Formats: sequence, C-alpha cells, structure tokens
Amino acid sequence: MVQAKHGSLPFIIVGGGIGGLAAAVSLSRKGFPVHVLEQTGEFREIGAGIQLGPNVFRALDRLGLKQGVMAHVWRPGALEMRCALSGELVTRVPLGQPFESYFGEAYAVTHRADLHAPILQTARASPLVVLETGRHVVDFEETADRVVVRLADGAALEGRALIGADGLWSTIRQRVVGDGRPLVSGHIAFRAVLKRNEVPEDLWRPDVVLWAGPRTHLVHYPLRRGELFNLVAVFHSDRYEEGWNAEGRAAELLVHFKGQRPEVSRLLEKIETWRMWVLCDREPIKEWSKGRVTLVGDAAHPMLQYLAQGANMAIEDAVRLGEEAAASPDDPAAAFRRYQQARYLRTARVQIMSRVYGMFYHAAGPTAELRNQMLAARTPEQAYQASAWLYGGGP
Repeated sequence: MVQAKHGSLPFIIVGGGIGGLAAAVSLSRKGFPVHVLEQTGEFREIGAGIQLGPNVFRALDRLGLKQGVMAHVWRPGALEMRCALSGELVTRVPLGQPFESYFGEAYAVTHRADLHAPILQTARASPLVVLETGRHVVDFEETADRVVVRLADGAALEGRALIGADGLWSTIRQRVVGDGRPLVSGHIAFRAVLKRNEVPEDLWRPDVVLWAGPRTHLVHYPLRRGELFNLVAVFHSDRYEEGWNAEGRAAELLVHFKGQRPEVSRLLEKIETWRMWVLCDREPIKEWSKGRVTLVGDAAHPMLQYLAQGANMAIEDAVRLGEEAAASPDDPAAAFRRYQQARYLRTARVQIMSRVYGMFYHAAGPTAELRNQMLAARTPEQAYQASAWLYGGGP
C-alpha cells in the first residue's frame, strides 16, 4: 500500500474532466492524497476531436501518460488551410519528421474520450486518489490550516486545499475571482463524427484541413487511428445556449455555409445530427488563486478553440501545479501563488491569440486576400518559427 508522503488531508479537486484528473495524477505522483468530486453521474468527456501539439506531449510525458494517449491518436501529415469559396490551397504546414525534428515531439489528433480515458485510468490506479461522482459542490470556506467543502446534499469534506477544475461556468471561480458569466464570442460551433466508411472516398483526407470562409470555417481530420472522421463547423451567430452538448439544427448551419465549395457542402450534408456549443472565453487575469484555493484549465483561463489549446493548457497547468505543491508541501497557498505566476502570461497569450486566429480564419474580402498572400509566402521553417512560442513552451 502506497502511503501519502505529506499527511492525510487531501487536495480536493472539483471537476473530473481532463484538467481535474491530470491535476489528480500530478499531485498523487508527488505523494499527495487527492479527492476528486465530479458533479455528473460518471467520469466521461463530452465532445469529439481534439488536437494535441508538441507542448502537451511534453507535459503528458512528465505525468507518465504519453504512451497511453499515443496508443489511439491519428498523426496527420500536414496542417492545411483552403479557401472555402475558391478551393485554392492557402497554406500547407508539413508535420511528420521535419516538424518533430524542430519541436522534439509529434503533432497528433485524437478523440477527447481517448485523451480522458488513460488519465482516468491512471488516477483510478493510484491508491492516493479517491474519485467520486454525483457530488455537487455548492460552497467552501477556508480556515487557518484547511478548507471545508460543502456539498448540495449537506455533507462537508475537509482538505488541505481546493482546486477548481470545474470549467467555463466554474462555481469555484466565482468565489475566487467573481467576474460573473463568461464572454460570448458571437461564434457557434457544430461538431459531428462520421465512421470512416461514411465519408465519400474523394472527400476523405489524412490531414487536418481547415476551409476558411467569410464568417465561417470547417475543419476536419481522422480520429481513433483513422476509424472515425471528425468535423467541426463554426459560424457567427448571436444565439446563446449554455453547455457543450446541445443539439444543433442542420438547416441553420447550411444557411451560413451556402455558396461555399462542394467539398464543404457535401461533408456538411452527410451529418444528420449535430451537437453544438456557443464559443465563450474570459478576459485574461493575473490572479486566480486565493489562499488555499486555486483554479486550473478553463476555470482559470478559458479560451476560444482557434489555437486548439484548451485541454493542452489544462494539462500543462496540472504539471506545474504538482511541481509547485511538492516544493512547499506544507504551504499550498505559497505553491498556488508560484503556480499562477508561472502560468498566467503563457495562458493569457493563448487566450488573446485564439481570438486573433478566429478573426483570421473568418476573414472576408481584402482582409482574406491579405491573409492568403501572407500565409502562402511562408516556408515550412517560417511556419514552425511562428509557432515556436506555443509548441516550444510548456509548464
């Protein structure tokens, strides 16, 4: 039986998604007991495809999770952008060996469930981690040497510290930061997954392909070793609906993509049932910790999806959090201050640049022409250099 190195009071983590479970693995590997509270009835990941940059593979490696995640990924040969109106190739960034030599790690895509599952499995295998579902946290209080978490059923749990990994609509954030509802971007994403044999042969592509249109884009790529095909269609809309898993109306989507290339319309028409979510983020902040309470992932720094870094940043958070906790095991407040100091500028840059890329992808008219000229002129080496701040960094 593995014994906790740092006493019996656990770190309490609210939220059992990718960030919360990665934090549990990180802390348990440093010898801390951890108690994860998930509000829903099971530990599962909602969504479909997710892109994994070299930065997250370095973080996963430090958590001992890289091999388990790599077992189910698809490794595309390139990142490609095409004009959704003309069909012309705007830019193609080779991945594979040149990319991996430059960054030291691969670029891959996977199903969110296939990223979540090995992290969950590792957490479950640890004798230092307790996992509970159906536990709704409604409040907490901090004392001199612990936190007391109060649940909707009236129960109270004590821990050495509290970590909010409860996402975009975080309850814990409202006590720590108190900045209200997230910012609605005016963009809506529809997602769907096809089986490989449901994709017309002339439309199946092994790469990550983005069709950039005026106020829209469609991105598609294979998943799960090529057995599935992921599609995400984004368009501008003022409609707001909270959550990640509402049903999307195909008719609404097709109106926004009308007049685009046949490759785009044919793929969109293959989908009978879409799931949709409204894209939201928040302004970057410098402080998301207060005493023995801190935040990770979307609870700390929610970002739009245009750099495909939300889950990657949460896993980076988890690595740094565990390292700082181990550096001062008896002073979680000091560890949390160092953790946020190390992370806030990097995550703020991703938040800001994700907004910029959203405007970039959805450009129209002369703005789109200038975008296309600029990207077309880049060499692969220049494309790698432009991404070095992101893919070359880490926790």
